[in-house]
Amino acid sequence: MSEITPERVAHLASLARIALTDAEIEQLTGELGTIIDSVAKVQEVATPDVPATSHPIPLTGGLRADEPGVTLTTEEALAGAPDHDGSRFRVTAILGEEQ
Repeated sequence: MSEITPERVAHLASLARIALTDAEIEQLTGELGTIIDSVAKVQEVATPDVPATSHPIPLTGGLRADEPGVTLTTEEALAGAPDHDGSRFRVTAILGEEQ
């Protein structure tokens, strides 16, 4: 069985500055005990010969190759801009004069 007691839950709650009612302490005692017991069961079967995994099914192919494609010319990119200097967008300064 787990080592979680209502006193331990109340102590942890006070360390975390979480106000819990007696009913919440009792509920959390059971829930945390179940979690501790479940972790103990996993540790029983997680021996050194069992490889660690981050996902039960291998994940592959999520990314495509990074290949350059057709891009806009500077003129095309600036064509719809409200203001530009010929090579860059011109925007209103948002920082103070100190910048």
